[in-house]
Amino acid sequence: MLYAQVHLTLPGWLHDLDLLDRKYVGDEAQVALAIELSERNVLNQSGGPFGAAMFDGEGRLLGVGVNRVVPQNCSVAHAEMMAFMTTQQRVQRFRVNDTAPGSGSPFTLATSAQPCCMCYGASFWAGIDRLLIGARAEDVMELTEFDEGPLPADWVGELERRGISVHRDLLRDRARDVLRRYGESGAAY
Repeated sequence: MLYAQVHLTLPGWLHDLDLLDRKYVGDEAQVALAIELSERNVLNQSGGPFGAAMFDGEGRLLGVGVNRVVPQNCSVAHAEMMAFMTTQQRVQRFRVNDTAPGSGSPFTLATSAQPCCMCYGASFWAGIDRLLIGARAEDVMELTEFDEGPLPADWVGELERRGISVHRDLLRDRARDVLRRYGESGAAY
């Protein structure tokens, strides 16, 4: 029998957090949430050490994601992809920033670590205007056994040419700590 549907879920512990009632003003506050999600994902053994969150221009949380590749048996269940999907479902647009002229505000993806090659590519079409990054890809590969895949030499320039501003190394040490703890644990979830 062929499967005719895909069902991906985020871990239940997300419902215990009071995420929607908080305001996430500023880049560091938004990346801090992504790192918090990555850390909780590791502590709860519900996936890999990656978290992501989408925000509107007012700092309102639109969607979140954590790495769910192993628990969901799905190679695309990365934190960024899950954040894109939950946001797209919430706003009912496959391209989040596709709004009437003058009515939209910049949409931001905050990540605990630099997007891999898959999530980098998806960023073009998901409809983000800003990308905030905690740890770098080299941090991920140094501290864990994850392979982030090939990116263009000027990957930041490619995003910026497409209207996506990139801000790196936000709370990098804190993001690296989560990666380090995960790598030292020997876990594979």
